[in-house]
Amino acid sequence: MPDVTLSTLQSLKQSGEKIAMLTCYDATFAQVACQAGVEVLLVGDSLGMVLQGHDSTLPVSVADMAYHVAAVKRGNQGALILVDLPFMAYATHEQTLANCATLMQAGAHMVKLEGAAWLAEPIRLLAERGVPVCAHLGLTPQAVNLLGGYKVQGRQEAQARQMRADAMALEQAGAAMLLLECVPSELAAEISQAVRIPVIGIGAGGATDGQVLVLHDMLGLSLSGRTPKFVKDFMAGQDGIPAALAAYVRAVKERSFPAAEHGFSA
Repeated sequence: MPDVTLSTLQSLKQSGEKIAMLTCYDATFAQVACQAGVEVLLVGDSLGMVLQGHDSTLPVSVADMAYHVAAVKRGNQGALILVDLPFMAYATHEQTLANCATLMQAGAHMVKLEGAAWLAEPIRLLAERGVPVCAHLGLTPQAVNLLGGYKVQGRQEAQARQMRADAMALEQAGAAMLLLECVPSELAAEISQAVRIPVIGIGAGGATDGQVLVLHDMLGLSLSGRTPKFVKDFMAGQDGIPAALAAYVRAVKERSFPAAEHGFSA
């Protein structure tokens, strides 16, 4: 496929075609995902859990992320590479700029930051310096200790109102994409319509502009043995991993995934 850029993703939003994103951590899966039609490869700090065996994403370092970005880059065949800034890697503006430089030089095309309206200033600084940013709202795993666990966010009206305001503020600051995690489907639909930039969902219903899943989850692999409500096992009924990835992309594009049972109510 032709190289996917921010302009590509913006065009997909405008045309109504859903965007397929998957987490990816190495060259082999990068190549297979691209061949399946995945448009965005997310080098997620989820690697701390699915690759390193930690119970959260907090132990992951910038060096870990740069290593896996470089590996994904070697196998990439035209997808946009999005990378997470790990826990406390953007606590100050100086840290943010230095760590984003490291990750972009390793091969990322875009960085993802978890937070809320307080991200406006770092997003503005990065955008001014040519670093595209995806802002991550809703359930933000790096704040799991503050949130009291992995819980749906935005169910209370005050929370929902704040999340809508945060989304608008971050777009205004220069965010090029939003990711909504574990957000009621109706709220995610409202935010997707309210902003001009692409909105990707995970556990946020089917009305967002695209979907993302953790690679290991959608292949039916889990260290914990627990499957989140928003996950579907795409290996079921398939004769191999390439077919499973193609089935995921097809389901996203055809809007059969996520189904109603994969979302949350207010």
